[in-house]
Amino acid sequence: MFGIADYGAFVVAIIVFLAIPGPGNLALVTATAKGGLRGGMAATLGVIAGDQVLLWSAVAGVAAVLVASPSVFSVVQWVGAAYLAGLGFSLWKAKIGDAPVLNMTPHHYFRQALFITVLNPKAIVFYMAFFPLFVTPAIHQGWLTFAVMAATIATLTLGYGLVAVLLAYFLAARVRANPLIGLMLNKIAGVLLMGFGLKLAFFN
Repeated sequence: MFGIADYGAFVVAIIVFLAIPGPGNLALVTATAKGGLRGGMAATLGVIAGDQVLLWSAVAGVAAVLVASPSVFSVVQWVGAAYLAGLGFSLWKAKIGDAPVLNMTPHHYFRQALFITVLNPKAIVFYMAFFPLFVTPAIHQGWLTFAVMAATIATLTLGYGLVAVLLAYFLAARVRANPLIGLMLNKIAGVLLMGFGLKLAFFN
């Protein structure tokens, strides 16, 4: 289909990767808990936009540059790690009654999720390694093949994000009713984000 070898397997693989816990999923849940459905969907669009930047960067050869230049890769890696760790620390130290760490406007949720997604250079390398698994030179249709892959990833991410946001939204009502639960979730989210930052920085 459009030069993609085994399109069905490609779709299943993307869904599996979307479900793996990571900073993107955490951004969706946190944005929904803080900003409701609008915040959650804004974060979903941020993740989609970040993914598109990364996958097209991979297609354009940026991934090859990152792999060939460890110093460039290291700089981007540390910037991403510092951003995640800083955001995580802000969530961890928050107290009941404090202003939300994530701004309550959808624009800022979009930006936060975009940064969290883009500032992970390993994702570019992932796309560079992932795409060839489903591209066969004999049937490849050039940019059309990659465009269909990109559109498929965006569509699946939107659907997954909608489901995740709806689930988080219904659970958020209980959190709002009990500020202590919200505080504990903030601290858990903060520890996870700091952990993701450390993993990005020190564990290749």
